[in-house]
Amino acid sequence: MEEQQQERAACEPREAPEESVALRFQRGFLAGKRLRDLPWEDLEQILKNSEDSSPLLTVLQKHESMGAEPLEQLYEAIGDVLNTEETTQCYKSYLLPSGDAITLCESVAIISRGTTGLVTWDAGLFLAEWALENSAVFCNRSVLELGSGTGLTGIAISKACCPRTYTFSDHHECVLQQLSENIRLNGLFLPPGTRGHGVAKQETCEAELPRIQGPEITVAELDWNLVTKEWLAELQSPDVVIAADVVYDPELTQSLIGILQKLSSCNSDGEAPEVYIACTIRNPDTYCQFQTELGKVGIRWQVVPSPQKNLFSYDQHANITILRLHV
Repeated sequence: MEEQQQERAACEPREAPEESVALRFQRGFLAGKRLRDLPWEDLEQILKNSEDSSPLLTVLQKHESMGAEPLEQLYEAIGDVLNTEETTQCYKSYLLPSGDAITLCESVAIISRGTTGLVTWDAGLFLAEWALENSAVFCNRSVLELGSGTGLTGIAISKACCPRTYTFSDHHECVLQQLSENIRLNGLFLPPGTRGHGVAKQETCEAELPRIQGPEITVAELDWNLVTKEWLAELQSPDVVIAADVVYDPELTQSLIGILQKLSSCNSDGEAPEVYIACTIRNPDTYCQFQTELGKVGIRWQVVPSPQKNLFSYDQHANITILRLHV
């Protein structure tokens, strides 16, 4: 698979530097990145090599010499007009290779309403990139996502990888509510009502957005410590289980391993699901402890190749790894 990816990448036309920088600007802007995080230096370098850009280059150099962010005052003025009172939410968009966009309502704060699940984290973007390059893993299969958060990874897979069914899951009530709204916002059909014990209740939406052809969608309220094998077996007998940025706390790690053990034998056909976990390694000790605990219960793991192309705007220096677990 890795050789095929490399051959495909070699055959794809390379973007001109100007197109690459413009695309990074577009992705960063739509994803709500701070102005200082946009690739201003790369833009300036391109403008220096252009014969028709002297006025714009002069403006950029002037702002740089003043130590100010380009157009910062303009952005602040627009913000004053549009935000007469402080808001706790914003809309961010993430472009897919098809040109389609995923738009999510997210919190403007990392921690909001007692949870970190109302923002999109780098590992979720990384896992989505990997999934888009490895769509065969999900095509016509039943997928369960643990800790779906705002829904970026699952919406990307549902739109581009053709799964048969997709189950989003989380535990925090506010996260489940925002997740459901984001799913509908992106045109995926979310049935009203409930699907049994432990499943988040969905309300009907009078003003329906245009729907796309996609998998059967479920949003489940899932407590890793309380869920039973019997209830997991009702979740479409998942063929694939994924999660992103769920390995950051030792106590949470134990709960994660517990549900993975239950999932290993919940399918009616006796086949254990494929499991992929994307980890941002902030604390190497926590990451190593996770691997150690996996070994104690007989779960083997291997690192899968990283995605070949960067599609989304996030910290490229973040240490993110995807593990395939053999449960």
